[in-house]
Amino acid sequence: MPVRYDFGDGVATVTFDRPEVLNAFDENLGRDALAAVRRAAGDESVRCVVLTGAGRAFSSGQDLAALRADYSDGATPDLSRILRDYYNPLIRAICGAPKPVVAALNGVAAGAGASIALACDFRIASEEAKLVFPFFAVALVPDSGALWFLARMIGHARAWDLVAAGAPVGAREALDLGLVNEVVGAEELGERCLAFAARLAAGPTGAYALTKALLYSAPETTLADALEREAQAQGQAGRTADHREGVEAWLAKRTPRFGGR
Repeated sequence: MPVRYDFGDGVATVTFDRPEVLNAFDENLGRDALAAVRRAAGDESVRCVVLTGAGRAFSSGQDLAALRADYSDGATPDLSRILRDYYNPLIRAICGAPKPVVAALNGVAAGAGASIALACDFRIASEEAKLVFPFFAVALVPDSGALWFLARMIGHARAWDLVAAGAPVGAREALDLGLVNEVVGAEELGERCLAFAARLAAGPTGAYALTKALLYSAPETTLADALEREAQAQGQAGRTADHREGVEAWLAKRTPRFGGR
């Protein structure tokens, strides 16, 4: 199976498992990754999701070797179909998941692999991790949301710089740019990501989901619309059991025990 799915302590870990090709995506990996993220998103017992890669890469993006036959005799593959059938639904599933999604960047994340990492809510990178946007090297445009995420994270000019250069962005540079949240030693990555995910999983899942939706809608809304959406979301959050538990814990001066409801 090209994807491993593990669960424990409220955390689902989805591992891209084609290490022999740096976890490059073919249709099987695309299909199974989408199914795994949807499974985690729809399971109430899952309160945080971790995406990572087996071996020494997060994902090197599209497996061009898997498309070799599509280039024979002057033909070309239908890249639009591949994006619409696999990558775009996966990006939407990550962004639409009503719980935090953490990317554990254990190595290179290139092309669509980098886009998948950027789609996650948090990114913790090994010192050996790199983000690469090599689309121009094969005369293609950045896809799977790469430009959408980059423009919002680092601005139009820097986004152009990264995709035009196509050079690897090391973990420390990515941290300085704001593309990752934290950089740790390679040997610490798994433990650190699971500890971080466990802390999120113990938090107020409903408030996280509402905040995630507000963040994605914020750039396209007016201040008036944003204030109204926040009011609506706060009304929803205020009706949850977790909110009541939070208030009771605060009044009793104890640590809240959130149940994700």
